[in-house]
Amino acid sequence: MRIETIEALEALYGTPNLASTAKVADRVTPHYRTLIEASPFCVLATAGADGLDASPRGDAHGLVRIADDRTLLLPDRRGNNRVDSLRNILRDPRVGLLFLIPGSGTTLRVNGRAHLSVAPDLLASFAVEGAAPRSVIVIGIEEIYFQCARAVIRAGLWDASRQVAPGRLPTPGRILAEMSGGETGGEAYDREWPARAAKTMW
Repeated sequence: MRIETIEALEALYGTPNLASTAKVADRVTPHYRTLIEASPFCVLATAGADGLDASPRGDAHGLVRIADDRTLLLPDRRGNNRVDSLRNILRDPRVGLLFLIPGSGTTLRVNGRAHLSVAPDLLASFAVEGAAPRSVIVIGIEEIYFQCARAVIRAGLWDASRQVAPGRLPTPGRILAEMSGGETGGEAYDREWPARAAKTMW
């Protein structure tokens, strides 16, 4: 049996309580500033003509800069050069961010509209170890609010006893070798990756 109307959905779930709605703001509040500045990791969600994308973003040097109470700056650090998120932003500026904070169950959500900047001074201001990002995602906040800790608690995300041993997982090299019919990846890829990543982190 499928839910196919908003009315049916609302009949099933009811209406949100005050705690679910009072927390929503259209700007960075002092408490939300603290959460953003404590977070080294977020997921960037975008939508475009080719579909949806959710991209992990991490940076121990300050993940997101708060330009003002309605604007966030997210440097596009080095990655795989697929630029799926950036393509989507050019076609549809709507974005979502989900911030995680190690050790905390509280997450923070931001919805807004974004554009890309390549202003030289802005790029230079985000340089780490002499390497500047090639672009910065400028996000205008439309709504910002914290999410309760239930999902993180259920997942046991910060519980060391629930961490998965690396040996139980397929390695990137093995996945690439299988998916490419052996044209790339393999043991050499896994062996060389740590040194390659260290040289190309920023």
